[in-house]
Amino acid sequence: MLYDPDLPKVKVVTLKHLRLKAVMKALLLLKKKRYQDQLLDKTENQISNLERMCQDIEFAQIEMKVVEGLKVGNDCLKSLHEAMSIEDVERIMDETQEGIEYQREIDEMLAGSLTQEDEDAVLAELEAITQGELDLPEVPDESLPDVPEAADEEPEPGQERERPRKKQERGMLAV
Repeated sequence: MLYDPDLPKVKVVTLKHLRLKAVMKALLLLKKKRYQDQLLDKTENQISNLERMCQDIEFAQIEMKVVEGLKVGNDCLKSLHEAMSIEDVERIMDETQEGIEYQREIDEMLAGSLTQEDEDAVLAELEAITQGELDLPEVPDESLPDVPEAADEEPEPGQERERPRKKQERGMLAV
């Protein structure tokens, strides 16, 4: 029920009539107040029903749009099915498989694929490396010759600018 700002006034006026012994006026005033309260309740219920009805209408409109969308989608699927039959799909899939197999044959020819003997030899070589049986060349014990440092030379003005850039580029590459 909504708040009635005249409610305190109604009580005051009713009490005033009762003090003056005007019971009929007080009773009539209370009946009028009761009637207005009932009228307010009915109005609130009607407003609530109207709001609920508006929401139901909005929801029904959304449902209609969904159904229309499903109809359009179904029609599109039907037209696509008419345009392409199962036999067409099977034929395309077979052609694709044949194309893949043909491409594999070409790849094998270009790559010079290994025979079974070659693969066995590669596996044996890998086994020898992991077991340490492979004869590797000797590594020299001599130290490397000293290389003169580039700072001893007098750089040209154009070269000075390039070196810091190279160092900066190396720094950027490291990041």
